[in-house]
Amino acid sequence: MSEALTVLAPVAGTVRALADVPDPVFSAGLVGPGVAVDPDPLTGRDAVSPVSGTVVKLHPHAFVVTAPDGRAVLVHLGIDTVQLEGEGFTLHVAEGDAVEAGQVVVTWDPAAVTAGGRSALVPVVALDAGPDGALPVPAPGTTVAAGDPLLTLPARTA
Repeated sequence: MSEALTVLAPVAGTVRALADVPDPVFSAGLVGPGVAVDPDPLTGRDAVSPVSGTVVKLHPHAFVVTAPDGRAVLVHLGIDTVQLEGEGFTLHVAEGDAVEAGQVVVTWDPAAVTAGGRSALVPVVALDAGPDGALPVPAPGTTVAAGDPLLTLPARTA
């Protein structure tokens, strides 16, 4: 059994429903339950780890951190940003590194992503979780700072 896990906002900005993400895979919840953050163009440049754990996947535009109990959280910096091939993203950790919740993982420029015609929305998704596997803490429309509570992953019973 595990305890409830608090997932922190990886960037500063405004909370949006996952259904508002302009990508059918995220908006339909196919990757997992969660929310998105519309990053503030100035204060949303540093993306921090949403949980303490291990960086199991790291791309310039996305990363996955797995908590010690095995629950994993995906942070995707913008939509279609894979097409940028890393341009405009600075990595501060490496795949396999242990990170603390709130530690800066990637620095990026959401304003440049938007100026390039892409959405800068940041989906934050609980991987391998059922539809009720992540409970939003602040309501859509709420402004959050990086490191503020964003989701609660319920305790596991098995």
